[in-house]
Amino acid sequence: MKLRFPFRKLVEKLSFVRREKPIGLYHVQVVSLEEELEYPEILPLELRFVMQKSQARKDDIRSIIKSGKALGVRTVDKTPERVLAAINHIAVMSQHLTIVTWLPELVAHEVKPKFSEKDLQHAKTRGIDLNEEVDIILAHRREFKKFVLIDEENRGITKEEQEFMRQMNEEIFPITLQHTINRMTFDNAHERTEIAQRIIKSLLIIGPIAHFFETVARGIGKIFAASMDDVMSETAELYALKGSGFTWRQLASRSKILIPVFILATYGAYNVEGFIVRGEYATAGILFGLSAVALSLATALQSIRMYHHNVQTLIKEGKIGQLTPRQQWWLALHQDFTNPARVGLFAGAVVSPIMAMLVFTFPVTDIRDLLVHNGFVLALLGSTEAIVAAITVFAARRINNFRLRRKIKAILKHMHVEWRVKRWK
Repeated sequence: MKLRFPFRKLVEKLSFVRREKPIGLYHVQVVSLEEELEYPEILPLELRFVMQKSQARKDDIRSIIKSGKALGVRTVDKTPERVLAAINHIAVMSQHLTIVTWLPELVAHEVKPKFSEKDLQHAKTRGIDLNEEVDIILAHRREFKKFVLIDEENRGITKEEQEFMRQMNEEIFPITLQHTINRMTFDNAHERTEIAQRIIKSLLIIGPIAHFFETVARGIGKIFAASMDDVMSETAELYALKGSGFTWRQLASRSKILIPVFILATYGAYNVEGFIVRGEYATAGILFGLSAVALSLATALQSIRMYHHNVQTLIKEGKIGQLTPRQQWWLALHQDFTNPARVGLFAGAVVSPIMAMLVFTFPVTDIRDLLVHNGFVLALLGSTEAIVAAITVFAARRINNFRLRRKIKAILKHMHVEWRVKRWK
């Protein structure tokens, strides 16, 4: 019993961690003291917004607090799983894996995505009612940020106070709108960011092996460091795209390009040592950097092309309006880069050749020779895109929240402006 009990508790804990939570995560900012109203800088932005619109609101809020109640701002920090499922069902079963073409307009203006009869029947065979999924999203559109009244002294909330709170929530709808669209889009994309964490962990394996190979025979370590990490990155990319809704058949069709790219990348890594011997360090660095990210860069470009094809299909089906070729590519890029990991991998693929060239052209000869033959350094350079992607993923939530706060502050600054989302219809 002594051995089985702790094991059982461990299993229960792990089961709890893995269990999907049907509700969203949220936090509440509370103002319960009358004196707090005199310090706008410490008040929630939403409260500052309504007080800035009308002096009368400030007096009303003061009266509410005096009556023994507190005013809270409840903010959803994680979209409920059922809402994310609804977004995914609509995107995969009717909108050709896109969300930026319909979700913002649905949340902001209740403009429902267009479904063909074929879409509805296809979803029905899988037990999904697309119109019901739309209703689920709409039911939550005002719940992501709202004022709540807290009855601290348990005196009861009157109908007048309920109406007051309804009016307050109506007034902050421009802010709720921005937060809801941002939260749904970010959480939908964030489900795929764990791939970048797997990529960065590959350094723990690639570094020692590459170092060993480079010690045994110069040049082999470079091939391994430049190629193996790219293969692992490509595998992660495939699973990320599969999770986005692409079929294995669609992904397999890309091998016609990826196999030749991998062969050329391996050949390029093989020739790096020759350039070093001839003293052409800058060329060796660029070649090594490009060899290390060839598959990732090719995958990024192909992913954008696949989304571009989906955008063209949406136009042909009449689900979005006619767009210029430039707008079509921009929409495809915007959809692909809603995932912070994809942004990080693409940025890393661009930076990698530059970083490799800087290391391979280090001005101090002895240090340079040590660097270009060190397996750990090679693995680090070969995984530049993975490192950038991981940093992007880890910082994504903070960056996203920072950008959202800037948008909300802009709303406070320009209160007369009607905030609308980009229309693709």
